[in-house]
Amino acid sequence: MMQLDVLDKNLIVKIKCDIDHHVTDKIKEKIERKLELLNLKNIIFDFERVDFMDSSGIGMLIGRYKFVDKIGGKIYVINLNPNLKPIIEMSGLKKIINFDCDLESVLKSQRKSKAE
Repeated sequence: MMQLDVLDKNLIVKIKCDIDHHVTDKIKEKIERKLELLNLKNIIFDFERVDFMDSSGIGMLIGRYKFVDKIGGKIYVINLNPNLKPIIEMSGLKKIINFDCDLESVLKSQRKSKAE
């Protein structure tokens, strides 16, 4: 369903299934547990293998945004499937979540922010 990795103080969440109400609670629980356990602030969602996401997926992203925003963190989404772009744009998620093409772009922008 998903793989969790840590890189440069980021929790990388590689979701390997469609995101609907059947999986969002499991995803939320595992992410929050890992963030607290490892004292991480940022989440990078890798959507390379996500072909479908319903409103519960949008809610899951907003909830994780609120969770990390309280501790000064950020949410990033990489490798977004073109099929999901209309959903993301209609939901307004681009106003609160950073969408980048790949992991290297996210890490590069983080390094640039730290240098400034």
